[in-house]
Amino acid sequence: MADVQMTIPPVDPKADYLAHKEEIDAAVRRVMERGQYILGEEVGLFESEFSGYIGAGFGIGVGSGTEALHVALMACGMGDGDEVITVSHTAVATVAAIEMCNAVPVFVDIDQNSYTIDPEHIEMAVSKKTRAIVPVHLYGHPADMASVTDIAKRHGLRVIEDCAQSHGASYRGHMTGSLGDIAAFSFYPTKNLGALGDGGMVVTGDPALAEKVRLLRQYGWRQRYISEIQGINSRLDEIQAAVLRVKLRYLDEAIQRRRVLAGIYDKAFAGSGVVCPKAASDSEHAYHLYVIRISGRDGLRDFLRKQGIGTLIHYPVPVHDQPAYRGRIKCSGDMRNTEKAAGEIVSLPMYPGLSSASVQKVADAVLEWSRRSGS
Repeated sequence: MADVQMTIPPVDPKADYLAHKEEIDAAVRRVMERGQYILGEEVGLFESEFSGYIGAGFGIGVGSGTEALHVALMACGMGDGDEVITVSHTAVATVAAIEMCNAVPVFVDIDQNSYTIDPEHIEMAVSKKTRAIVPVHLYGHPADMASVTDIAKRHGLRVIEDCAQSHGASYRGHMTGSLGDIAAFSFYPTKNLGALGDGGMVVTGDPALAEKVRLLRQYGWRQRYISEIQGINSRLDEIQAAVLRVKLRYLDEAIQRRRVLAGIYDKAFAGSGVVCPKAASDSEHAYHLYVIRISGRDGLRDFLRKQGIGTLIHYPVPVHDQPAYRGRIKCSGDMRNTEKAAGEIVSLPMYPGLSSASVQKVADAVLEWSRRSGS
């Protein structure tokens, strides 16, 4: 079968670059001409600007979102045999970061509406070995942080936010990343705030944790070549920081555009069998992804592909069912919401450069398939 030209891709990071090309090119030239490429002026300024945007006090740039979560866990003292409660409905990176600390992930089920961790299941998963909770703010929707932090306080647990998909989302008037002890962000190119390569940041309001992260990200150095503690090498480079400084200035505008596009989808799907994202009344959704649920998902994806419309699945197989983890990682309670969602979810095209007409075209195609298939 001949390949169909993709006229509406699911994501388009190049469009984001082209929208700010002159400023980004100038920022890259500035770094190249200055001649300092690692942990220089651009990184320092971006750390200050991004942590200020989040309202977290301190920001420490690292090499990727996975490394941000890894270093955050290390800073909170996670180590051999410590149990960390999180979800299976997430990118594998969440679980990989926990295991990189030799800690033990413990999976609990998700809320069926927000796709984030279900606080009712957390309480049942706490054991004598539990040391932390990692709520994942998935698709741009915040987890129920009031409930999460309440449980954590009662049991003396750290709360480490996985904010890889929630740049610009807020919960009860506060940005995600400012709601727990410490948080990890990813700047992968497709994120709401994306670099031109890998990058990440740890943010926290705790000066002691911030100092620990700074040491950990570069071999435990405070003084060059002298390791005070065992650390790793995870540094945000100057070029990525310079690019991200440009894009940060437009982040709120970009998220507002995402919300407009989500509104077009919502209106088009009203009254149909398509299950749309639901934002909780106390949360502001950042729509990193626009994820619907529909029966016969694979048939829909094939139908859309033939019309040049790209889709993705975030995520098709829960981590606890993947070959590397199956039977090896503890699930606390049943995972019915996780497993049901994994078989029905589809991520439709969503990015600021997408036209309203294109979104309407996607929605019309979904509805046409739904009518034909009886879904």
